[in-house]
Amino acid sequence: MSHSHNSPENCAMTEGVIQVGPYTGALRGQQKGGAVVLAGDMKSPAIEKLELVRKWSINTYKCTKQILSENLGRGSRTVDLDLEAQIELLQDNKRKYEHVVKLAQMLSTQLGQMLLTQRQLGDAFADLSLKTPELHEEFGYNAETQKHLAKNGETLLGAINFFISSVKTLVDKTIEDTMINIKQYETARIEYDAYRTDIEELNLGPRDANTLPKIELSQQQFQIHREKYEKMRNDVSVKLKFLEENKVKVLHNQLILFHNAVAAYFTGNQQQLEQTLKQFHIKLKLPGGDIPSWLEEH
Repeated sequence: MSHSHNSPENCAMTEGVIQVGPYTGALRGQQKGGAVVLAGDMKSPAIEKLELVRKWSINTYKCTKQILSENLGRGSRTVDLDLEAQIELLQDNKRKYEHVVKLAQMLSTQLGQMLLTQRQLGDAFADLSLKTPELHEEFGYNAETQKHLAKNGETLLGAINFFISSVKTLVDKTIEDTMINIKQYETARIEYDAYRTDIEELNLGPRDANTLPKIELSQQQFQIHREKYEKMRNDVSVKLKFLEENKVKVLHNQLILFHNAVAAYFTGNQQQLEQTLKQFHIKLKLPGGDIPSWLEEH
């Protein structure tokens, strides 16, 4: 599957926040310069911030190196085939649901315009019915028909708008919340692979008094990021499972609503339209002036 990686800047900004805890203890002992000794003596917040920036920069460098290496096809990356297949399917479904919402919004707009025309046409027929005695009944029948169609259309419009609102909530809130977790998981995966590569490279080199402390520190950091990666992977897996269950439930109800409302409208079944609204606990507001009625949840 194709992956879109965070830019180095984004990776750095993210890690500047989440790595404060783990790195503070692990790297503090490595600083032997006079500036750090003064910081300890003076307890200067400015020096502490400088140290934090240094740790942030080290992590940023490793992340950037890993991302570039992967993009150039040189570095290895950890892949969970099952999880990534689920993520790819979710991303594809999200795009398709967004397209359905867009089309339903177009349908709602077009239907609203048609209802306005029908009401105006009904008013014109009613006026002619009063002013044309010899065609009073003919104009009157057409006036009532257009008004009846507009009334049924208002009910359908309400059902469509409720469908749009529910699917948009699913896409923009429920699915998007999971997508945020997926991005955090991907960031954790990049970090994990960056520190894995780091320890692998160090282990290929010499092991002496100078390198052993670096290897030990790298091993500690690798372990921290491996645990974080595994936790994020498990969290995303669980989240995807619950999302799938919720998605099926929401779409099941909304698709039944949409089908029943459209079918009832085009068969002229006002009673079935109203029954559909009751079934899904939807009520129509009374129209106010030229404002179309909307559907609301209780």
